[in-house]
Amino acid sequence: MSGDDPRQSAVERQEGLLAQASQSFGDEHPHTLTAMLDLAEALWTQGRLIAARRLEEQVVSGRRRLLGPAHAETLKATGKLAVTMAAQGELAEARQLQEEVVAGMRALDGETGRDTLRAINNLAGTIAAQGDLGAARELLQSVIAAIIDEYGEQHPDCLAAMGNLAGILWQEGDHAEAYELQRQVVELYRRVDGAGDRTTLAAAAVLETMERDGGF
Repeated sequence: MSGDDPRQSAVERQEGLLAQASQSFGDEHPHTLTAMLDLAEALWTQGRLIAARRLEEQVVSGRRRLLGPAHAETLKATGKLAVTMAAQGELAEARQLQEEVVAGMRALDGETGRDTLRAINNLAGTIAAQGDLGAARELLQSVIAAIIDEYGEQHPDCLAAMGNLAGILWQEGDHAEAYELQRQVVELYRRVDGAGDRTTLAAAAVLETMERDGGF
């Protein structure tokens, strides 16, 4: 039964909330668009990227009309759409959108604002997927330094960026530095979220793969 899968339950719950919002407020009300984006995120967890992208495109279009293209909520939705496009292999198109999001967030939130740094982190992932590991590494190093300075080493965004940097270092062949950085990530996740947290376990699984493949 679908109810046995918590991810499917989340999708069904979000579908219900979207239907209620649409009926109560209309298809392009801010509440409806937010519910649409929440459903897209639930679909993402199931790997249903085509359906998620369709919703994200509707949200971006709706927010551009309601709020304008430079509004923070429009930029956030655009960033989510770009991540989906990158996951579908449309790297050039995704990168163009992400560069627009970074520029927009810098104008709104400053160079070290959380949304700016998150947008740069996502852009670095797309650049890495395009094969420019050096440029991606430099972006992530700048993001990590800024987050540590502004929010501290244990901030979730810092840990995510550190994990991404470890992956890039590994791809570049710097296995020792990548392993040490991933080990730090796991230790910090355990300290912040606990050993049994899903994010901690995922980071630990990456570390175990590095240990196996790198002979650590």
